[in-house]
Amino acid sequence: MNTLRAWSLCVLFASGCATAPVPREVPPVPGMAELDAEVERAMAATGAKGLALAVIDNGRVVAARAYGARNAKGDPLRTDTVMYGASITKTVFAYLVMQLADEGRLDLDASIARYLDRPLPDYADEDRYSTWSHLADDDRWRAITPRILLTHSAGFANFGFLEPDGRLRIHFNPGSRYAYSGDGIILLQFVLERGLGLDVGAELQRRVFDRFGMRNTSLRWRPDFARNLADGWKTDGSVEPHDERSTVRAAGSMDTTIQDLALFAAALARGEGLSPRALAEMTEPRLRITTRSQFPTLQDELPQEQQRWDLAAGLGVVVFDGPQGRGFFKGGHNDSTGNTLVCLPRGRRCVLILANDVRAEAAFPRLTSFVLGEAGVPWKWEYGDKAFWTGR
Repeated sequence: MNTLRAWSLCVLFASGCATAPVPREVPPVPGMAELDAEVERAMAATGAKGLALAVIDNGRVVAARAYGARNAKGDPLRTDTVMYGASITKTVFAYLVMQLADEGRLDLDASIARYLDRPLPDYADEDRYSTWSHLADDDRWRAITPRILLTHSAGFANFGFLEPDGRLRIHFNPGSRYAYSGDGIILLQFVLERGLGLDVGAELQRRVFDRFGMRNTSLRWRPDFARNLADGWKTDGSVEPHDERSTVRAAGSMDTTIQDLALFAAALARGEGLSPRALAEMTEPRLRITTRSQFPTLQDELPQEQQRWDLAAGLGVVVFDGPQGRGFFKGGHNDSTGNTLVCLPRGRRCVLILANDVRAEAAFPRLTSFVLGEAGVPWKWEYGDKAFWTGR
């Protein structure tokens, strides 16, 4: 076990850092009439045109609801309407990776170099992946492992093309700190596909979507999705058509529905398809998060005395401690999409929100606490200085 990981497991969320709160009683799931009324209030207050919400209790989907419109024509958003999964794709991909680790096909702590037949920078640049050749003068890529990629600690920016010169680079020693990176997830996809010979889209279809009956979910656009498809609304109220993503990208190409993705969330809450060890690896703290907020990605770390003791990277999720004990979550966002998945292992409870209007994000803290009770989700870290709707 490396020094950083040992420090993380010994210190994170332990009494040596701070005293964890005594978990509160698990509150009951609200009635559907009360939930409908609360969502309608939230949409009226934020101006959001469409929102879908699911509730998981004891590892089972107990509600999947859709509200508002799916497009500018006013066609209703339904529970089987295809919506953009955005970065929750990363959590579904992490589930696949943990299955491969369970099967002994992937060592989470091995260098990615073990799985490639030549040095990473020697691979030709491809639009589907990224520009690995930019790392030719930095041998630190050999220190990158699957675990480092899933904890967003490779040292990359979110995407190399966002760098001032458009070149992918390593900004700090891999594994030393958290900095969110879609390119890190794409690199792990590359390792699975080139190193293990897997088709990630096909593996997810077989291992997840087919297994859990997710009939309207795919990492690649399907023409039949057009029959019942959600467009999105931006902050200025303009409409953005749904993007037909034709390339499998583990960082965020998933199309899905609220009823489909709720089935995955429930399975994850139950730990179905993973060994207890793999589930714990994924959903427990692995690397302390030391920044004020998630974005911008490459921001300075806070002084140690200002860092949160209760916030860490899991594998494909972010882990926190709150009034109801340990929890984990993952968000998803673009100009016209706001998604969140929040789960509390105690009670195997989750709330999943998919919004085809980014303005709905302002209501996520209120709606989540309405369903789960106060959980201590680090919303300000996730969204920075965004103003939230309080319901008052």
